[in-house]
Amino acid sequence: MSEVNGSNGASLNGHSLLSLVPKTEVDRTAKDYKTDQEVRWCPGCGDYAVLAAVQGFMPTLGLAKENVVFVSGIGCSSRFPYYMNTYGMHSIHGRAPAIATGLASSRPDLSVWVVTGDGDALSIGGNHLIHALRRNVNLKILLFNNRIYGLTKGQYSPTSEVGKITKSTPMGSLDQPFNPISLALGAEASFVARTIDSDRKHLTSVLQAAAEHPGSALVEIYQNCNIFNDNAFEPLKDRSTKAEAIIPLEAGERIRFGADGGKGVVRDAETGELRVVEVTPENESDVLVHDPHAASPVTAWALSRIADPDTLHQTPIGVFRDVKRPVYDTLMREQLDLAVDKKGPGDLGSLLTGSDTWTVA
Repeated sequence: MSEVNGSNGASLNGHSLLSLVPKTEVDRTAKDYKTDQEVRWCPGCGDYAVLAAVQGFMPTLGLAKENVVFVSGIGCSSRFPYYMNTYGMHSIHGRAPAIATGLASSRPDLSVWVVTGDGDALSIGGNHLIHALRRNVNLKILLFNNRIYGLTKGQYSPTSEVGKITKSTPMGSLDQPFNPISLALGAEASFVARTIDSDRKHLTSVLQAAAEHPGSALVEIYQNCNIFNDNAFEPLKDRSTKAEAIIPLEAGERIRFGADGGKGVVRDAETGELRVVEVTPENESDVLVHDPHAASPVTAWALSRIADPDTLHQTPIGVFRDVKRPVYDTLMREQLDLAVDKKGPGDLGSLLTGSDTWTVA
């Protein structure tokens, strides 16, 4: 561990922690990441598009397949490990981040990915998700958000809009939905992004950025469930509406959108909140320049609150936050090395065999 950069606990000789994972000397293609298992999702499900994007993206990392692991919980998206020709585990409901934390912490030679859904991650698994993010474990978490429980046949989920009529809420949901991006930023996640299943180019670019990030990376993927919640994200996909609905976030660029970039995001001088305005020569310089690397998450959080949860009108898409901070796995291994070598204040051997232990006959 002497080579680990102790200034931020996040890199090895200044490089991404991805450099710890053994590389392959064989050129691979998407086909190498496909298994012989029949892909069993409903025809037309957005999961197919995400699977194809991930299988096509993985060869670009140049990693040995034996050192890549996909861990999932329970739900439609959680069948993902069956279809990736890597190591993987279809684990238990909501606990994928906890299991993946154990893997990432004990095996720095692995690239560990978590695949989860809005129900799996934000309901029974909500506690595990926020703690993995706040600890900054070296995990890449893909959160498929279709705003419905698909596997159990169409009940409302933690991201379903208020008033959502489903099999479990025939008179409309009363619950205020989670905003996964806001939640992740509130948990101090060091990398937070949102993308869409049908935009292969954008999805791939976000996956690449997440893979290179040292520490926890949460990627929310808007994913269509054409059986129980079809067209949930249609305003962001329809050619006639998406230019006015999507606010693209590009580092170093002013946050503009709409036809010919006619709209922009500015900070209100009185309230400090962000709002959308028609861009004019007079206010053009007030339009915010997107900075995902800002140390404070305040602006990123404000951006996550712009979208209307019911209509998805004016939804930011892209990387909200990408900052470096100490990585849990690295810091933990440094402590263990000190304890084992007896160079630090603790002595692991004495702790395990000390006076506070006893033998039960």
